[in-house]
Amino acid sequence: MNENLPTVTVLIAARPGQAEVKAVAAARGLDYPADKLDILVARGRQPSAQRNAAMKAAQGEWIYFLDDDSVPRPDNLRRATSYLSDPEVKMVGGPNLCPPDAPGLEQVFALVLASRLAFGPSRARYWPVGKARAASEKELILCNLMARRDAMLELGGFNEALYPNEENALMDELQKRGGKLIYDPEFTVLRRPRPGLKSFVRMLLTYGRGRGEQFRLHPTFGSALNFVPPLFVVYLLSLLSYSGARLFVPGTPHVAKLLVAPLCFYLLAVLVQGVALASSGKLLYSIAAMPLIVLTHVLYGCGVWRGMFTSLRPAEARPKVEVVVERIPVQSPKSKVQSPESGGHSPLDV
Repeated sequence: MNENLPTVTVLIAARPGQAEVKAVAAARGLDYPADKLDILVARGRQPSAQRNAAMKAAQGEWIYFLDDDSVPRPDNLRRATSYLSDPEVKMVGGPNLCPPDAPGLEQVFALVLASRLAFGPSRARYWPVGKARAASEKELILCNLMARRDAMLELGGFNEALYPNEENALMDELQKRGGKLIYDPEFTVLRRPRPGLKSFVRMLLTYGRGRGEQFRLHPTFGSALNFVPPLFVVYLLSLLSYSGARLFVPGTPHVAKLLVAPLCFYLLAVLVQGVALASSGKLLYSIAAMPLIVLTHVLYGCGVWRGMFTSLRPAEARPKVEVVVERIPVQSPKSKVQSPESGGHSPLDV
């Protein structure tokens, strides 16, 4: 019964001139009444500004945020409607999963992202964990997230001084005001991880920097766990400064030898995690994932330290970025979405 369903705007951030936006075809394939569905593509070079501009042009009561390469399950919107009738629910989200046909290296990255040791509670962003439940920003991710439009606009949208982690700060604020966030492990999208080691490394550094900057602007106790990796980096540096080789020289004080004990326990934990990952049947991928778990902690920790000392400019002090918002027909022939410059959809005034 259409009259009982809320209106939904699917909002997709894309680059200027990006001819093919994979998420558009997937959005058109959602099992939802066309008269209740609105699809917007926001083009630009600052995702938080793009999404803020598109939210103002949105027609839906709810916004379904997708990245340009997110492929949601067709029943996602109907699945989410069971939560949307509760006025306290402000967001609904679930994991983004690596497609089964992704290249081997990406499958390894997916195992790392879904690792409890590497990402703690945030592994729920990359793997279906548990049952549907009230959650925190640690378990939700913007590439697969529904949000109540009026609640978002009431808070002024995303903080454009933050990227990434702009959604995490907003979720924290919604919860402070009594809003409820829902995690549903079956509310999924398919989305490929980073294509190579270089981009994976950059992602980890960026995620860490974003968390450090978020903590500076919006400090909460919820970020305490995220400071374990930066403390781990300090610990490793302290071992290096003491000269690791001397720790095993006869006559070295026992106290000094105790310094290396945490590292031994840590490496044992990595091994145990590797064995647990191997239970998925991907033995070689699990072996390859173990050194990447260590790399994840080190790079994320370095990123957090960087984020604690970067120069943050408020949104109003940043250069004005151009954002073009396009409204996409919900029902149209199957074709690539083109940019306005190439004769595609007309931009909206925002």
